[in-house]
Amino acid sequence: MSKHLESTSKFLSLVLRHQPEAIGLTLDDAGWANVAELIKLSNNHNRALTLALLQEVVANNDKKRFAFSSDGSKIRASQGHSVAVELELPVTKPPEVLYHGTATRFVESIKQQGLLPGSRQHVHLSADHATAVKVGQRHGKPFVLEVAAKQMQEAGHKFYHSENAVWLVVAVPVQFITFS
Repeated sequence: MSKHLESTSKFLSLVLRHQPEAIGLTLDDAGWANVAELIKLSNNHNRALTLALLQEVVANNDKKRFAFSSDGSKIRASQGHSVAVELELPVTKPPEVLYHGTATRFVESIKQQGLLPGSRQHVHLSADHATAVKVGQRHGKPFVLEVAAKQMQEAGHKFYHSENAVWLVVAVPVQFITFS
């Protein structure tokens, strides 16, 4: 992804996941923003944005962080919100094991508290070890936790699967985590 697309993606993460008010944007309850309003407000805040650029970012983002509504009039982040939204994802039966990538410096805290969403609405889990390693590397020396997702689900925890293949859960109690 080019520097310009990467910069635009980071800007979209800011206004669609964390601070829509930074440009005066309003998200609906499901996290959708009107595309025309997003473009107008971005340009009013000296952030050049066009429909073509939005389409390029959505199409080329390797993590598929953003999605358009079926009619193309709205856009939202697929997950990772720190603002309150209801993504309207159905409860989904997870695989037996999921993974969470973190940095080694957080492991002791996780052993005490389990996995908590922090400023976000959900804990993010991946279906494969390699993705978890990549996530952990973003935060320092990576450490991958194995989550007994099927056991959690059987114990009453609800899992959601986002449009971009990230598994979401409110929290992961320590008894469901393997520290290897």
